[in-house]
Amino acid sequence: MALPDQPSRPLKLSVLKFGSSVLFKPDDYARAAHEIYRHVRVGEKVVAVVSALDGETDALFGVGDDVGQGCSDALLARLVRCGELKSAALMGLALERSGIPAAVMDPHEMGLKADGEALDANLTGLDAERVLARFASVDVIVAPGFFGEGVDGPVTLGRGGTDLTAVEFAHWLGADRVRLIKDVDGVYTDDPAKVANAKRLDQLDYDEAAKVSRGLVQDKAITRAKEQDVVIEVAALGRPYATRIAAVAKREGDGLEMAPLKVAVLGHGAVGAGVCSHLLAHPGRFTLNPVLVRDPGHHQASAPTALRFTADPAKALAGEPDIVVETIGGTSLARALSQSVLREGAHLVTANKAVLALDFERLHDLAEAAGRSLRYSATIGGGVPILELVDLVVAGETLLSVEGVLNGTCNFVLGQLGKGVPLAEAVAEAQRLGFAEADPSADIDGHDAADKLAILVRHAFGVGLHPDQISRESLSDLSADRIAAVNEQGLVFKQVAWCGTNADGGVEARVEIRALAPDHPLAGLVNEGNGALLNLPTGQLGVFGKGAGRWPTSEAIFADIMDIQRETLLPSKPQSRMAENPLSPVRRMSSRTVA
Repeated sequence: MALPDQPSRPLKLSVLKFGSSVLFKPDDYARAAHEIYRHVRVGEKVVAVVSALDGETDALFGVGDDVGQGCSDALLARLVRCGELKSAALMGLALERSGIPAAVMDPHEMGLKADGEALDANLTGLDAERVLARFASVDVIVAPGFFGEGVDGPVTLGRGGTDLTAVEFAHWLGADRVRLIKDVDGVYTDDPAKVANAKRLDQLDYDEAAKVSRGLVQDKAITRAKEQDVVIEVAALGRPYATRIAAVAKREGDGLEMAPLKVAVLGHGAVGAGVCSHLLAHPGRFTLNPVLVRDPGHHQASAPTALRFTADPAKALAGEPDIVVETIGGTSLARALSQSVLREGAHLVTANKAVLALDFERLHDLAEAAGRSLRYSATIGGGVPILELVDLVVAGETLLSVEGVLNGTCNFVLGQLGKGVPLAEAVAEAQRLGFAEADPSADIDGHDAADKLAILVRHAFGVGLHPDQISRESLSDLSADRIAAVNEQGLVFKQVAWCGTNADGGVEARVEIRALAPDHPLAGLVNEGNGALLNLPTGQLGVFGKGAGRWPTSEAIFADIMDIQRETLLPSKPQSRMAENPLSPVRRMSSRTVA
């Protein structure tokens, strides 16, 4: 629910379009999901418009012609739309795997109307309020492109129709822009595949775009964008720049070459393996050192042939890697390596909240001295962008307190207690399902949540607290009588990490077991669900999602890696950098707002 003084339209809303030029095979949906996550984690709501997989629409036309032998266009339209319906569902599945709150909406669910010939219609309207209302509970809405609902049933929009759908969505929903994700990184003066000295354009007006895009952007989409003053960006996956088509003067961009970065991954457990999978899915952008593990033979037997393994840290870190990714955990070897790689000039991406909580200032000082990045989005909330939300808010708001569910193991165990399962049995079940470690004490006793809270306090209030300064309540302290009383009242146990300012202006932090009403925003988080509420003088903001597991956590780590890669590309050519989102100051995060 939006706060009373806020508009129903999200303050940051983008339309991203993924065509068949980037959706060749099912594996490509994971890459597209990451592109969407990149926008979500910096505070945007996203409408993702998708085409069918490459070649699927043509195949459906062929099957229809073979079976129907001259049947009506209306029936062919019903058939060929299935490629987009399938694609939208696959995108939804990829987003769900990554822990990104999303909904798939078909045209009839959005009130997406069209008129004209069955195989070459135009969109005429959208129930914008219905679509925007779904953003109360999700960050992404996935919509199939290429067709809408005509008077007598589904009609398609002709070749390149997904571009047109994306432009119309941007107009009807009041989006800040539409970003067309293509297999090239922008619009060029000539076809770069044929002309060696073709120049990429930073920006150009609609009329010029219609002349030089050569079908890269559908002509009808450019015409409608001009009529409606919609900004179009043409970009490639993961790139920090785009060609902007708007009411602007033509300007050429500089040649930007993205050299592959050398990455060293330390650890190949659930999260480390997920990170490696993401890196391998982007050939040409990264080269991988041997991955550091205890038993190389064990990992090599089941890993992709492109991966190599070593038990020797020196071999894992050989050749001066650009980025080191630490996923081994613990506070012994990981702590020493985290400091040494920064001293030696590598960027560090880590998911290790224990090390970061202990060495926050030291690691930041080392990174600053070396002129390198220290990134740790995954240390809190897994794939849930809690730190990003806090950073966005404190830049322009007064933050009173933050409270959240930050530990998936405790969340699962407490859920079992609510069902009447004894604590020992609940912990054993969490271990069996992989939520809990063999020694679950760090989770059960609140140490893990305290580590995360120490980091959160730094971002929220700029205060350094050692984890030992944070009071903790253990699940082991819950008595049978207290559990029974809470269950009888219909309340929900949650381990809540809280930090905030007190009456004296100081900062307090604690990890406690709370009994929440079922309608509390944190009460609905189950299993590995994580979430946080930010309390402001004007109301309350929230962000929720999957806070643990291979794919949500590796999604956050890979986003950090991609951020570093984009930053290494642009500083040498600052004049060609274009702001990706020309918006007014952000007042709230584009992730579920609660009153």
